[in-house]
Amino acid sequence: MLFDVFNGDADGLCALQQFRLATPASATLVTGVKRDISLLKRVQASAGDEVAVFDISLDKNREALQRLLEQGVRVRYFDHHFAGEIPEHDNMESYIDVAAETCTSLIVNGYLKGRFCAWAVVGAFGDNLDTSARQAAADLKLSEAQLASLCELGICLNYNGYGAALDDLFFTPQQLAERMRPHLSPFDFMAAEPELFATLQNGAEQDTARARAVAPAVASDNVAVFLFPAEPWARRVSGVFSNELATAHPNRAHALLTALPQGGFVASVRAPLNNKQGADELCRAFATGGGRKAAAGINELPESQYTTFVNAFQTMYG
Repeated sequence: MLFDVFNGDADGLCALQQFRLATPASATLVTGVKRDISLLKRVQASAGDEVAVFDISLDKNREALQRLLEQGVRVRYFDHHFAGEIPEHDNMESYIDVAAETCTSLIVNGYLKGRFCAWAVVGAFGDNLDTSARQAAADLKLSEAQLASLCELGICLNYNGYGAALDDLFFTPQQLAERMRPHLSPFDFMAAEPELFATLQNGAEQDTARARAVAPAVASDNVAVFLFPAEPWARRVSGVFSNELATAHPNRAHALLTALPQGGFVASVRAPLNNKQGADELCRAFATGGGRKAAAGINELPESQYTTFVNAFQTMYG
């Protein structure tokens, strides 16, 4: 059996898309909302099975990964998040690069020697890596209008992945993966799925408009902290709005804390675009935190740790 395990955001979707265009096969899809990253524990594989992993932290899946490897499962792992020590095992192939200017889609693009580069560009734009996306697209000779379309698709796919549960999303990541699968290029996908694309565009525009009306709880030249309510629109927009803030204020770090219904917060952190460092280190200091150097998060930050978090955030970037 084959299993494809992938993050439900733009980068995970576009990494998977490239890989399966290059190696067509019917695989069991294992995914979830963007922050649902402990996915390997769901894989019930046996000796001889194969698992391809895209855009989820090895460090957060270490125990399940070790179990699969020892059971004789072959694992091919693509990622750009903090990994910690990478297991050395005959059944393991790892393609992990934690550099701040790359993402999993670009790693897969390199692995495939650019065969489906336009999808990698979409994934990079979705991860707010505009410079890297444009560099990857250089050989495609695209117009500015075409690049803008790929950027918009990346933002929309990324936007759709955010939520506390699948019910918050317009489309499940599995639905998106299945509807993307037949299309060799993202332009074909957008032409074939105009209603899907419009749904995501309209949702992102409406949610972002509400987010822009929220004043920061903490603000200085170096940092800004925003508090959002426990509502679906706030959960959906957190990633897109965090990226918008980072782009608008490239010398400032941003933290967006969205209230959880049960109390506490989900935290989205963006390092300054001009200093893409430290977000993963900051968030890993909290129990459910993780991510990459430029962008990271905390799945459940207790209210009692709010002041501790803000102080650590200001210390990191102030």
